[in-house]
Amino acid sequence: LPSAEHFENVPGRGVRGRVEGREVAVGRLYDTLPEELTRAASEAESRGRTAVVVGWDGVARGVVAVADAVKETSAEAVRELRALGLTPVLLTGDNRAVAEAVAAAVGIDADQVNAEVLPEDKVDVVRRLQSEGRTVAMVGDGVNDAAALATADLGLAMGTGTDAAIEASDLTLVRGDLRVAADAIRLSRRTLGTIKGNLVWAFGYNVAALPLAAAGMLNPMIAGAAMAFSSVFVVSNSLRLRTFR
Repeated sequence: LPSAEHFENVPGRGVRGRVEGREVAVGRLYDTLPEELTRAASEAESRGRTAVVVGWDGVARGVVAVADAVKETSAEAVRELRALGLTPVLLTGDNRAVAEAVAAAVGIDADQVNAEVLPEDKVDVVRRLQSEGRTVAMVGDGVNDAAALATADLGLAMGTGTDAAIEASDLTLVRGDLRVAADAIRLSRRTLGTIKGNLVWAFGYNVAALPLAAAGMLNPMIAGAAMAFSSVFVVSNSLRLRTFR
C-alpha cells in the first residue's frame, strides 16, 4: 500500500490523511451517505458488525464491515470479576447492536452496555459511577481509552495495547488476557490483607510488650529474642504471597 502523509487521528471518529495526493478518510467522518452506503452500513450493523465508511476527496465511496472476535477467555474473565463482587460494564465506540452482541457473548448485562461513546463520553461514565459512590477500575488498550484510564480510580492497560493507554494507566497487564485483570485484583486484595495482618501483629506485640519492659518485668534478652521473632514472623507472613497462583 502507498504511504500516507499528514496522518491525523480524530478521537472516536476515525482517521484521515493524504495518499498519493488525495484526501482519504476512514471511519465516521461523513455526515451524509449515499442511499446505497446507508443500506450497506445498516445491513452490517444488523448482523452485529461495525460499519466503517471509507472515502476520498470528500466523498464516501464504500463501507467495510468488521467484527471483533471475542476471545475464548473473555467470558471466563467476566465470571471471575463477578465472583470478586465486581459489576462489569462495557464501554465501546461501536454501534449498539455490536456492543450488545459482544456483551451477550461474554456475560455482561444489557443494562451495563454503553455503546457509540466518544472518548469524553467514557470519562463521563466513569465520573458518573464515581459520583454514585463506586470505586471504578477501567481496563482498556486503545488511544480512545486513555482519558478514562486516567480518570478511573484504577487504570489497567493491556500490555498489547497502545502506548497512550499504557502511559495513562496505573498498572499494565503484560498479557493480552482479561483474566489477568481478575488475577491482579485478587493479588492486590491478598497483599493488602497481608499488610493489615502484619500491622496488627506489630502494633499488638509492641502494645503488650512495652509496658512490661518499662516496668522491668521483661528480661532484656527475652525482649530481644521476642523482637527478632516478631520480625521473622512479619517477613514469613509476607513471603506467603509467593504461593499466589
